[in-house]
Amino acid sequence: MAVGSKRAVYAALFGNLGIAITKFIAAIITGSAAMWAEAYHSSSDTFNQILLLFGMKTSTKAASYQHQFGYGRELFFWSFIVATMLFGISGILSLDQGVTSLLHGSHKIENVEISYIVLAVACFFEANALRIALKQFTATIKDRGEKITLASMVLEFRESKDTAILTVIVEDSAAIIGIAIAAIGIFLSDITGNSVYDAVSSLFIGSLLMFFAFFLARENRGLLIGESVTTREYKKIVKSIQDIPEVNRLITMRTMHLGPQDILVGIQVNLIDNLDTDKIEAVTDAVEQKIMEIIPKANREHIFVEIERERT
Repeated sequence: MAVGSKRAVYAALFGNLGIAITKFIAAIITGSAAMWAEAYHSSSDTFNQILLLFGMKTSTKAASYQHQFGYGRELFFWSFIVATMLFGISGILSLDQGVTSLLHGSHKIENVEISYIVLAVACFFEANALRIALKQFTATIKDRGEKITLASMVLEFRESKDTAILTVIVEDSAAIIGIAIAAIGIFLSDITGNSVYDAVSSLFIGSLLMFFAFFLARENRGLLIGESVTTREYKKIVKSIQDIPEVNRLITMRTMHLGPQDILVGIQVNLIDNLDTDKIEAVTDAVEQKIMEIIPKANREHIFVEIERERT
């Protein structure tokens, strides 16, 4: 797991922990439903980071007899739990807070200045955590020699297998949007004297969390089932292997992510005739080397090359 990914998770963890405590205090003092929803939101984000760090640690365990390809998918599993359990729970609690406030009539919001200060501070820390995560995220694009554009970032987000970074980006983005919703709800309730705006903002925050929960769960579901390398990487591997003079044709290639940077690759190639054993071994090494050049952080032990010689 990249050091930058872990740094981004730690930044989000400590930021969200302090923010969650502050929001709970503000929610108790002000009685705002939106602030309660934001407190639940930041609490879930804090536990998210703890589970992500646990998944990052366990995913690096050495392979065993029962898990001969290692534990790389541990991170995918814990990222899935983050999405379904914690995001889901915080979303449900936020919705419940909003519904309860609406059903039980108006509630008075006090000391709104405290809410504004807390939300402003929270926005600062969330924006900083998002900046760190985006810096690590865009570094991957730069490493490929590509320019940082909106199109390249969207493509990277769709194709990235680093669920830790993706989760932090989604969480921090949701947090900033949630802060804006809470601030609008509290402001409207304050100037109108009608707390229904505060309750509705809690419903919006809960709905936002549920949406992101579904999005992250869907992304991690694909990785748990088993996703191949990106189309771009697949085409590069095929071309590089076909460029080897001794390779007549590539018969099949199967790939699957065992972790964010660990890939299982199975290749069957057909070679030209009249190659001796030493030359066949050299071709096998060349195929493996080509794959490692395209996917530098892949585990060479998980690359399997089957040779078929052309028969006359």
